[in-house]
Amino acid sequence: MRTRAINSPDAPAAAGGYAQAVEVTGAQRLLFVSGQIPVDREGVTPKGFTSQAELAWANVEAQLKAADMTLDNLVKVTTFLADRAHALENRDVRNAVLADRTPALTVIITGIFDPDWLIEIEAVAAG
Repeated sequence: MRTRAINSPDAPAAAGGYAQAVEVTGAQRLLFVSGQIPVDREGVTPKGFTSQAELAWANVEAQLKAADMTLDNLVKVTTFLADRAHALENRDVRNAVLADRTPALTVIITGIFDPDWLIEIEAVAAG
């Protein structure tokens, strides 16, 4: 499988470590990861945005691992934030987790199912 980040010169540049589009060729599998919430295996939701974001990302990684994939397989990530106030902190956590990986990315500010949850992350991976 090969991925290629695409950032058209005819549209605004991506800001914040992602690609405007991602082309996937030679993939044999697609994995659609449901929204991963900031809850651990015991049902505990940590306090504070950074802790919740790190846990939601750990849950994404757990689903990828269960499918014999890694963060390197991510081609699209959608993040749901409970409040716009978390946008910069979200970017910092995401950049720390993804490092130099640049999947296509969308961030949506919305109400989330449980009022204690500040973030939810869904993803698409290819391999």
